[in-house]
Amino acid sequence: MRELALLQPGKLEAAISSQEEAVAHRELEHLLRDNATLAYRVAFGVLRNAAEAEDVAQETLFRACRKFDKLRDAKAFRGWLVRMTFRLALDRIRSARRREERETRWALPELRPPVQTVEEIAVSQEFEARLGRALNELPDRFRMVVLLAGMEGHSLEEVAEMVGVPVGTVKSRLFTARKRLAEKLR
Repeated sequence: MRELALLQPGKLEAAISSQEEAVAHRELEHLLRDNATLAYRVAFGVLRNAAEAEDVAQETLFRACRKFDKLRDAKAFRGWLVRMTFRLALDRIRSARRREERETRWALPELRPPVQTVEEIAVSQEFEARLGRALNELPDRFRMVVLLAGMEGHSLEEVAEMVGVPVGTVKSRLFTARKRLAEKLR
């Protein structure tokens, strides 16, 4: 109690908060250490591959560390960790299946994209050069919006945040930029 009395006003809350954080940090370390093998066993039970199970267990522990503050009751940690591990392992299996199906489809000769002729390659390169010139002719505010939204695939909200303008302005600039590009490419 004397320690707290020696602190300056306003520093008391910070000291209490940092003590609570230190206790929570130690509790998390203890829980992670005690349950790391559990995460591995659950992942291995689903995946049946040691390397994949290690990856999933490590990802689970990382996520548990990041999201520990959202867990309401530390007593529920084991169940929470098991569910998280199980879901991540299932996601890994689904991802592997999708990748395998995609690779199998591309391996079939009738499903491969047609080989481009020299003329088609030349036309596409010429179009890319024309597009590059047209983009360079756009004012910066329009070019930035087209590059971020149209080519990089960012959402309008993300572009608005990056550029520092409202979403409506981004929509307007994108519309104008596309219209100007279409005119230049005709």
